[in-house]
Amino acid sequence: MVSEAEPTDRFQHLPAPGRSLLSLMQRLNFGRLTFRVRRGEFDLSQPFHTVRTVKLARGDNGPRPETGTADFELRREHIAALSTLAHLKDGACVTIEVKHGLPFLIEIEQDHQAA
Repeated sequence: MVSEAEPTDRFQHLPAPGRSLLSLMQRLNFGRLTFRVRRGEFDLSQPFHTVRTVKLARGDNGPRPETGTADFELRREHIAALSTLAHLKDGACVTIEVKHGLPFLIEIEQDHQAA
């Protein structure tokens, strides 16, 4: 669930959807994650799409070492991404580019009514 309140600075204090999203990014490590915002929330129990990037010349294609860690301090990128997602409207299509298990950039597609 996305909340209007600012995200906490600890993984264990995030609501379950936030922990799920960050864990998914850590497992993906490099790639993109696309999902829709429904009822003001990102809900990974609904269909979503991932694209994993495989780096051919390096061995860091697996999940991040932090994957499965019960708690850790959130990075500035985590907090910025969760704060951005908290303000999106229903129906927005969100793509998050992930690098080194962290959100690197967010693309937001929204439909608009004609004037």
